Amino acid sequence: MSSNNFDVIIIGAGSVGLPTAHFLSKEKFSVLVIDEKPSAGQGQNKTVIGGVRATHSDPAKIQTCLLSLKVFSSWKEETGDDIHFQKGGYSFPVYDEKDEKTLKDLLKIQKEYGLVIDWLDKKDIQQILPGINHDNLRGGTYSPDDANVSPLLTCVSFYNQSKKKGAKFKFNEKVIDILEENERVVGVKTSKDIYFAPIVINCAGAYARQIGEMVELNIPVYPDSHEAGITEPVKKFFEPLVVDVRGDEHSKNFYFYQNHHGQVVFCLTPHPLVPGYDNNATSSFLPIAARRMINLFPKLQNIKVRRTWRGLYPMTPDGVPIVDEVKELKGFYLAVGLCGQGFMLGPGIALNLVNIILKGTPILPLQVFKGFSFYRDFGGAQEILR
Repeated sequence: MSSNNFDVIIIGAGSVGLPTAHFLSKEKFSVLVIDEKPSAGQGQNKTVIGGVRATHSDPAKIQTCLLSLKVFSSWKEETGDDIHFQKGGYSFPVYDEKDEKTLKDLLKIQKEYGLVIDWLDKKDIQQILPGINHDNLRGGTYSPDDANVSPLLTCVSFYNQSKKKGAKFKFNEKVIDILEENERVVGVKTSKDIYFAPIVINCAGAYARQIGEMVELNIPVYPDSHEAGITEPVKKFFEPLVVDVRGDEHSKNFYFYQNHHGQVVFCLTPHPLVPGYDNNATSSFLPIAARRMINLFPKLQNIKVRRTWRGLYPMTPDGVPIVDEVKELKGFYLAVGLCGQGFMLGPGIALNLVNIILKGTPILPLQVFKGFSFYRDFGGAQEILR
């Protein structure tokens, strides 16, 4: 085989590209991963906070993240690499009747598709979240099997494990064209070379639409910016990742957790949204986030923030990823539009992609997996569990 010939080419060495490379290499595929950044995980993956939940409202996302959780939870045993997996769960505390009804209505769907989750009353929420503001607290949901892991350690481990199994990586190379013959993909052209493969997977994150344009595909992925931060380490005082679904004039939902080192990692969904590719941190984020965090957990008022940063959420119109082989170009696959959830969905999506390539069908039931179709109606919008 020529040094430029492969079974599969993956565009993007991030939250989806890395686990896909790992699982394909494990199945003895020759894999090339191309990324314009200087090393793995330097795009949107670099800015994720590390939460991994199956607590979604979409069936395909629920079952995909259940697969991801199995990968993360068994990773140290299978590879020997410690990625700081912590099964602390997720909790959505509720302070008004409307949010309570929304979350309770979702429980039936979530349980139907395999999620372990229940509604807890006010007293039980206070037990798992000691120190939470109890004024008007009505209760909340709790999914104990959700977790958090270190994004950095996970990225490095997926990269190293893929290389051990034979995957090749080309960094500092930008894909500038998709090569096709007779309505089939045959490879890619980069800023430095040409590589050949009968399968090309678009895992380009916020830039997925630009890759699609190379083959005249309109991929509805449009990024917006979100900011996050991390505090100094303090003694562990709560386990779950907490999601405050209340909004205010500056933000929608807000979420945070304590990582392996005791640092509180936090993020919020801005209001209004900030579309585009700007990843420069702002001076306005921290006052908004700090006010929300202290309102929910007053005991955090004296904790010191170490740094903040800004990343991109590659959004689809309905808040659900696109995972599909396109009909217009045989062998060209999409694993895009992860909507800021690429880290938690990545391993599960990778396992489904590998199964499709090997056997022609996903691991998930086909009717469920169709929720990720490139050809679906994108009319719906997800808000509360975004």
